[in-house]
Amino acid sequence: MSLSRKRQKELRKLQSEAAKLWAAQQVVAGDAANFAREAGRQLDNFRREQVVPAVQDVYEHRVAPVVDKGLKISRDVVDHKVVPAIGGVVGTALTAWDIANAKRTGTPYTPRTLVAPAARKSGPGIGSVIAIILGAAAAVGVLVAAWQALRADDELWVADDPLNAPEA
Repeated sequence: MSLSRKRQKELRKLQSEAAKLWAAQQVVAGDAANFAREAGRQLDNFRREQVVPAVQDVYEHRVAPVVDKGLKISRDVVDHKVVPAIGGVVGTALTAWDIANAKRTGTPYTPRTLVAPAARKSGPGIGSVIAIILGAAAAVGVLVAAWQALRADDELWVADDPLNAPEA
């Protein structure tokens, strides 16, 4: 079955209009890709110039003092509450042990002599090191999440190779 000349002419005209429309869409898609690329660059500049300094400022003025205060309070609690309590429990247990040994062996109980306390070491303890590591990991996590959210992904917009015009 063949088409009339009039239909063939209309189909050729329609095909040429489709090719022109396709070319115009490729130009628009290319412009959109350029726009997206430039928007990504501008977002990166904004992140570098505005977001990062603001995050650093908030961390330095709000988070770091609270963490330092928490570390100081934790250290004071451990030094002035936990260690003396554990020392008292251990001392009581050792005294009971000595009394039981004295009764079992039939020797008189003599209290232990106090040993001079060891020199106190200076520097951060294990709790401080763990807190610093957790704080650094949290900061890295925030930065990675911000980077993932703000990075430009050109593949989401337009394919790199232009598509061929549809055949009629």
